[in-house]
Amino acid sequence: MNLGFSYIGLIYLVMLMVPNLIWTKHQPVDYELYAGNENKVLLAFERIGEVLVSVVVLVFSDFNLKPWTNWSWWLVASFVLMILYEVFWIRYFRSAKTMQDFYCTLLGIPVPGASLPVLAFLLLALYGRNIILGLSVLILGIGHIGIHLMHKKEIAEQ
Repeated sequence: MNLGFSYIGLIYLVMLMVPNLIWTKHQPVDYELYAGNENKVLLAFERIGEVLVSVVVLVFSDFNLKPWTNWSWWLVASFVLMILYEVFWIRYFRSAKTMQDFYCTLLGIPVPGASLPVLAFLLLALYGRNIILGLSVLILGIGHIGIHLMHKKEIAEQ
């Protein structure tokens, strides 16, 4: 693991944050009713994971481009997942912005708004061979995907 700035990490964070900032003005109808029911333990995992991933992905240069090897396919796969994440947001922003719109699958991927970036960052950790990012992503994934699966379950029950 090599300390140093990661421009790939910055690109990923921008791809993650821009649609989320736009989302704050275009949340699904009745989202606040679901947000109030979030499991506090999962919420803590999510928040801790968000901070860890955001810091780690920027301060290790392991994620920057390297000469091509078969290991580079992890980066390609990771970037494809981030592109799918952007597709998820485009689809959502063009929708009626209901909870169903926010939680419907994308290419069979459940809760894509939560699972795609988590999987993308996990593959980025593999590409960079960085265990710290891998563990940070696991913490994030437990909280973030867990919360979104709970929301999806609540929607299905109604």
